[in-house]
Amino acid sequence: MASSNYLLLKQQLLRRHQCILSQMMPGVGAAKDKGVVEMDETRLYIGLNDSETKEQMFETERYLEELKKLCFIYHVPFSVGMEEGGYFHENGEYVEEKSLVLTLIDAEKEIIQKIAKDLCALFHQEAILVIKNAVQGCYIM
Repeated sequence: MASSNYLLLKQQLLRRHQCILSQMMPGVGAAKDKGVVEMDETRLYIGLNDSETKEQMFETERYLEELKKLCFIYHVPFSVGMEEGGYFHENGEYVEEKSLVLTLIDAEKEIIQKIAKDLCALFHQEAILVIKNAVQGCYIM
């Protein structure tokens, strides 16, 4: 009996999930009428290696706390994650490092620029990569 209730619940959730996905997919029905909104997503890639020593000077948690404080000061909602990657300097030197990826939704251009400049100074970086994309999203309640 319990397993049949579980299967029924699972089927109902699957149907609901498919319905939500179809609402979010562009070109499917009248998606805009069902809560899908256009928004700008900005991602800032902040390397943690010091620009001079080429090594991470502090624990990742310390950088994360400083980033959170900065977002609080600028009063912007955010998400942040940690990634590992590699890149080439202009001189051809290959470097691997941890990076924090700060995601902002619909933040003002001036605020994004101020945050990026402040993070360059705080984390002693040569530059921070800023990527902006137009995305569609909806809130699921």
